[in-house]
Amino acid sequence: MRSSASRAGHANLAIVNTCAVTAEAVRQARQSIRRLARDNPERPIVVTGCASAIDPDGFSAMPEVSHVVANSTKTALATWSGLPRTQATASNVRGLAAPIETIHTRGFLEIQNGCDHRCTFCVIPFGRGASRSIAPATILERARTMLENGIREIVLTGVDITSYGSDLPDEPKLGTLVRTLLAALPDLPRLRLSSIDCIEADSDLITVIADEDRFMPHLHLSLQSGSDLILKRMKRRHGRGDAVAFCQKLKALRPDMVFGADIITGFPTETEAHFADSVALIEDCGLTHLHVFPYSPRPGTPATRMPQVPRDTARERAAALRAVGDAALHRHLAAKIGRTTVVLMERGGKGREADFTGVRVGAPTDTAAVVPRAGSFVPVLITGHDGRNLAGVPLDP
Repeated sequence: MRSSASRAGHANLAIVNTCAVTAEAVRQARQSIRRLARDNPERPIVVTGCASAIDPDGFSAMPEVSHVVANSTKTALATWSGLPRTQATASNVRGLAAPIETIHTRGFLEIQNGCDHRCTFCVIPFGRGASRSIAPATILERARTMLENGIREIVLTGVDITSYGSDLPDEPKLGTLVRTLLAALPDLPRLRLSSIDCIEADSDLITVIADEDRFMPHLHLSLQSGSDLILKRMKRRHGRGDAVAFCQKLKALRPDMVFGADIITGFPTETEAHFADSVALIEDCGLTHLHVFPYSPRPGTPATRMPQVPRDTARERAAALRAVGDAALHRHLAAKIGRTTVVLMERGGKGREADFTGVRVGAPTDTAAVVPRAGSFVPVLITGHDGRNLAGVPLDP
């Protein structure tokens, strides 16, 4: 969006890409729009994303909003060329002139959008539509452009990336795409996935994960619950045993594999016993990085018609689950102290290990060394952690 708006001649826009996954996300989007208008009343605000796709009239009616752009065309040059052109002001010329790929070490490459599944809690298909895959040749071309612009790690993203290829000729699987990219891009140091559905991971993807060092040993899983009954009521396609077996299998194939997961607490009809199953899933699956959300009723979804759990209960369970997740992350970080690792540096003296663990890298106190530059791979001695990120000092390569 940044690149297309710049190419269309815009230099003074605020673009708000909204999310609709929870009611809180929608509330924060509206709050951000109002704050942007207060900070710079002269700057036009363009709104896009899932929340505005689901409620275009509501966002268009906000006095702060100049335009609402369709989710399906928000990256197209023609979309931004069709808007009244804006000019830069002295106080606001940040970033629009630079393609987004040139200002990050990690690049996010969309391979798929939309979803053909209808989980009972999820509003995303209303905003994104049916699953649509991008052709492998187009993905490869975009990946090459990212490499040319200095990207050192590419993350394949989408709404349901394990469904990749089902709408394309020959129906290529995600594993085939990953293997193709790694073979065609020998200069790409790191490739990883954003979030996957474990039940749809194809056999070729499993083989790539096990055998390819340039595929990063970290997967974020869409698990949502540890209770079979709640998973059934969510209309998920996997059971508890499927998730546990998947994690155990990958850990056996690649011992350095680290897992994250999305989990919802307080889904309608969830009891304390169901919640206890979700808590136990952290150890059973060996989860390290958790994204925990209290259930949020979304208009038009079947879950809103189910018996609801009190919102305070959902929030309390979310806090309790986060505490268990924090303890698991603490153990993961503590086990790394004293080890040497390789960190891909980002901005601000922070980088990430291959398993996605954050590392803050500082110069040794007894030297005049500077913090390594963004985009460099640096051997680092891990000296401690702050509960969220590791801390370490760079070593001579």
